Amino acid sequence: MATERMTLERWEHSMHVPLMVASFGWLVGYSWQVIGDVHGPGITVTGVVIAVAWLVFIVDYGARLWLARPRARWFWHHLWDLAVVVLPTLRALRVLRMLTIAASFQRSAGTALRSQIAIYGAGAALLLMYVGALAELDAERHAVGANIMTFGDSVWWAFVTLATVGYGDFYPVTFPGRLVAAGLMAAGIAVVGVVTATAASWLIERVSAGRDDDEPATRGQVRALSLQLAELATPPSNTGENGNGS
Repeated sequence: MATERMTLERWEHSMHVPLMVASFGWLVGYSWQVIGDVHGPGITVTGVVIAVAWLVFIVDYGARLWLARPRARWFWHHLWDLAVVVLPTLRALRVLRMLTIAASFQRSAGTALRSQIAIYGAGAALLLMYVGALAELDAERHAVGANIMTFGDSVWWAFVTLATVGYGDFYPVTFPGRLVAAGLMAAGIAVVGVVTATAASWLIERVSAGRDDDEPATRGQVRALSLQLAELATPPSNTGENGNGS
């Protein structure tokens, strides 16, 4: 078991840079394909870049699943890695780890945790909004009756959808476009929830800072204090003063 774990760790370490390159390659290739609306040789080149990136992630995931023990447990504990295989650009979120390391030097553990959540939340929201805008434009641009025709319109649509505002000035008319919209709506609910919880936690900490003396004591604290006072009030035993207990 220890040897297999070491082999898995060596594989993960060796694949860190190739996966990051493949992630950015996928994002660049897909962006070029959609925003440039490429045709002919361009669509072939971008298609190859995207396919190679996907192949790298599929091979990596399959190798790690094969090396893991027990495999079923590894699978259920690494569902995020499966999501990265579907959308390789999510791997780019690991770049934010450097910022979260800097945030861990905050004054308190709570502040550090909130900073890390805020960094990952903001990064994930921007990345999902960008990729969602690309996917929506790709699905809608050439559809009959579509109203999302430019990348600017698609970004605006993705922003209001992710923010759960939904003005209705732009909307998808194709089935793939509506699937993208459903995914962004679900992600938007999660992002809004994280932001709200983080802000509420920060406000509670700020309000309660420096007011520890005003908080009522718990029953456990009162009980412990009573026991200490009882021990101090009990006179010491005189047994053993003359060495024979009399």
